[in-house]
Amino acid sequence: MALATTMRPLVSLALPQNRAARLAMQFGLALGGTLLLTLSAKTKVVLGPVDMNLQTLAVLLIASAFGLRLGVATLLLYLAEGAMGLPVFQSTPEKGIGIAYMLGTTGGYLAGFVVMAAIAGWAADRGFDRNLFKLFGAFMAAEVIMMAMGFAWLATLIGAEKAWQFGVLPFIVPDLVKLALAAVSVPAVWSLIRK
Repeated sequence: MALATTMRPLVSLALPQNRAARLAMQFGLALGGTLLLTLSAKTKVVLGPVDMNLQTLAVLLIASAFGLRLGVATLLLYLAEGAMGLPVFQSTPEKGIGIAYMLGTTGGYLAGFVVMAAIAGWAADRGFDRNLFKLFGAFMAAEVIMMAMGFAWLATLIGAEKAWQFGVLPFIVPDLVKLALAAVSVPAVWSLIRK
């Protein structure tokens, strides 16, 4: 039983025991997570033909803090908000909204965020979030799969060469920096809690 107690995500420390209160808090956390995802999408740095944002960092931090179930639920809620036409994605409403935007050039990356959250949340549920190297490895796997999904979808729209040039290559170094930042942050929070 002690192992089960120690292998829970950060958010489990704050959740109440009462079922109704717990569900209400989880829903509030998911809504807050979608707000963070929206803010991270709107925080952009224009570098040449592509815009950089902080979404991969936000996805990894949310999933690490929330765990698999709540992390994935938060990402699905975020996608549902976008599908309903709320301007939660990067470059919305300027480049479209709703399902039309989601089926555009960023569609594969948006779907990849859900997988990314699942991997990061799974790792947190198993205690990887207490170890920098294990967590970075899980984050790296999540990043590779998310990028592969984004590349595959983008390649069907604009061709593999352009998809690599504009949809993967410019993001490699910035995403590695975001992965490292997230991988350092989560174990640091656990270390502070232990003290």
